[in-house]
Amino acid sequence: MPMKTIAVFVSGNGTNLQAIMNAVVRGALKARIALVVSDKKDAFALKRARRAGISTLFLDPKDYRDRRAYDAAVLRHLKAQEVDLIVLAGFMRILSPSFVRAYRNRILNIHPALLPAFPGERAIKDAFRYGVGVTGVTVHFVDEEVDHGPIIVQEPVRVLATDTMESLEKKIHKVEHRIYPEAIKKVLSGGLILKGRRVLPASHPEKT
Repeated sequence: MPMKTIAVFVSGNGTNLQAIMNAVVRGALKARIALVVSDKKDAFALKRARRAGISTLFLDPKDYRDRRAYDAAVLRHLKAQEVDLIVLAGFMRILSPSFVRAYRNRILNIHPALLPAFPGERAIKDAFRYGVGVTGVTVHFVDEEVDHGPIIVQEPVRVLATDTMESLEKKIHKVEHRIYPEAIKKVLSGGLILKGRRVLPASHPEKT
């Protein structure tokens, strides 16, 4: 069976990309990162990928008339690389519905809160300011709505009275770096099925 190929989409520092690359190198994730895609020319994540010998792609959104045209250009590159799974790792653009349909149930995202609580790009700050005692991390499939697709895995993170925004961010990122490669592995193994919004093990008695 040929090794599955991944494209990782990034916009920033790329710490989750690094966690995924590390998992591949140590054999915990048996996949090939075929391409790292970014909408930001200076994203440090691109430097991480290049240092690891991974192909990168930067496409400037300003060069395209709209989001759909941009996504169509990205899709052409993914097809050329025969990408099996797309992994969003700090990618700050919203994918068009046509893009999501092209990779239905083959796009993953990681969110630094326990969805559906605290969606959006300020999830850690929002949870901290709200005063929750527990927040966490969610890995989910991407659908046409933002931070909405079926949940693959969640892990809680306790917010202590002594926590600051910075310490909470560190705890959440530590969980992200551990569970994202594990979730990718589950999806690529074919060991999960979708039943409505529920993501179940393929051996689950409710799968039919």
